[in-house]
Amino acid sequence: MSDDTAALILALATENAELRAALAKAQDLLVETVVDTGELHARVEDLRAEVPRLRGERNTSTPGSIRGRSAVG
Repeated sequence: MSDDTAALILALATENAELRAALAKAQDLLVETVVDTGELHARVEDLRAEVPRLRGERNTSTPGSIRGRSAVG
């Protein structure tokens, strides 16, 4: 094997290792993003479930109030 061939193989092996490391990092970030997305989705569902209750409370608020605010200053 010539010096040029050995250098090329070494360069390719180095680049391959760097690309594998970058891929692993990207995969880790993707997993973190998926976990965060799942948590946000669960929170949105909780908030959506709470909206009807809050609207009911607003609609049954005390007389003399407008949308949950007191009419008196």
